[in-house]
Amino acid sequence: MAEDEQSGIEPRSFLMCATEAARLLGVEDVAMKPDGRHARHLAAAVRKPLLERASLPEELFAPLMAAAVYDPDPSFCRWFVEPAVYAFGRRRVMAALVDCLRIGTDSERAGAVRAWYCAHLPLRADRSPAYGPAGVRDPALDEAQDVKDAWLEASMRVFAESTDLRMRHRVLLGLPTARAGYPPHLRKLFETTLASAQAHPDRHIRRWAAAAGHDAV
Repeated sequence: MAEDEQSGIEPRSFLMCATEAARLLGVEDVAMKPDGRHARHLAAAVRKPLLERASLPEELFAPLMAAAVYDPDPSFCRWFVEPAVYAFGRRRVMAALVDCLRIGTDSERAGAVRAWYCAHLPLRADRSPAYGPAGVRDPALDEAQDVKDAWLEASMRVFAESTDLRMRHRVLLGLPTARAGYPPHLRKLFETTLASAQAHPDRHIRRWAAAAGHDAV
């Protein structure tokens, strides 16, 4: 069975994701662009309406998260992550990215790592009407400390299990090097990760381990 079938994630291209988002938003008459630029053109067309609406339909959540993960450019995946955070909440967005990191393909995991950075963006009442009625936001939408802890755990497990060096770089170099950055229930896993990184032949991984090891002393 293929990895995508095992994870339950259907392989999708960025163009497919951007097209679906545009369809659900009712964005039409977007001229075709050559040389593979049509997906980016679609993304630009939906960026403004995504941030201008006071709410987004439930059916748009999955396409937005898929577009964020499949967007190959880390400079632009924010176009999908930001409106999703405003409309659906930081907690839900981060939880979806944790799931992708846990069960996705290496390509999907890499996209989740890119999108995770954008999911931390600060929220402003004047940025989107989806912030909340009269500029008041329900704090429960953005309470995500336990989800952030789940990301740390998933990252360390991916580091231990992945055979792809680039993926091991991506997840490890995004981890705190300070022991205090991990909740008590993840300290043992941190120590295991540190020991593995210290013995790794890759110098970038050993550099992370040196910084983390110094803090752990």
